[in-house]
Amino acid sequence: MELSLRRLRMLRELHLRGTVTAVAATLHYSPSGVSQQLAQLERDVGARLVERHGRRLLLTDLGLVLAEHAEEILGSVDRATLALEQAQDGVSARLTAGVWASVASSLVPPALSALAIDHPGIVVRTLELDPEQSASAVKDGTLDLSFVIDYSVTATHAEPGLSQTLVAVERLHAAVPAGMIPTETVQLSQLADYPWILAPASDHFGHAVRTACHQHGFEPRIVHTVAEQPTALAMAAGGLGVSLVSDLALELLPVGVDIIALREPVMRTVSIAYRTTPMPRHSLHLVIDSFRRAAAEKGLAAGPAASSTAD
Repeated sequence: MELSLRRLRMLRELHLRGTVTAVAATLHYSPSGVSQQLAQLERDVGARLVERHGRRLLLTDLGLVLAEHAEEILGSVDRATLALEQAQDGVSARLTAGVWASVASSLVPPALSALAIDHPGIVVRTLELDPEQSASAVKDGTLDLSFVIDYSVTATHAEPGLSQTLVAVERLHAAVPAGMIPTETVQLSQLADYPWILAPASDHFGHAVRTACHQHGFEPRIVHTVAEQPTALAMAAGGLGVSLVSDLALELLPVGVDIIALREPVMRTVSIAYRTTPMPRHSLHLVIDSFRRAAAEKGLAAGPAASSTAD
């Protein structure tokens, strides 16, 4: 019997999440693809591993046994990867990193270009996803590392089993149609009467900006709800409203937008999250160092390397 690591990971996620749709979203497959792989795993084993209960799929007794061993097998694969890296004279690894638009456009190109020169044996593949999905994708093994953000105006929540290393510190700035506010600085409350372009409240960025507005005594009048900062900037350039934008997104600044500093700064930190392991993974930390240097070159240095771990 030959068991596929990919199918074992799907079985483990099904045990945790209960539906094929949730597994597909977590592992970035189509639901039909997950169903086909689970059916193939049952053929490989020669027994029923899942059964339907209403809208949920539950593991059979044999499925539970295999899921328990899958956890051990996948953990062993991680440990073997670490051991191989440490045994090699040169560093060689293939890593997958979760990114979002402003990181992908501003930090990824210089960091990975420098990494290719300094450590050509390390290959990094990127996957763009919402910041809200990044931590779970690292925990379940879909990603080796991912960028995560925390805002000064909202509480931070440590993720069990993950460590974080600070990469950059950013400010948020007001992005307004050119000529609308002819000053170099502005109080956030002075934007209360303008139409807003903002991410939805379910989005980490959208929630943080709403919280900052509430702390300054107003509810933003949102007329355009968009997912990405580049889209908000394009709409501001068209005179459709105001928004807030981070330092990293300023490289995407279109003509027709003025960037104005907030008198009471709203800050955010950009960190890289990765699974906590007994032994440090050398290749992963070389990748993190490359991103830290790229951020420092843009004036966003986070200071001495600092990491936090959630047990």
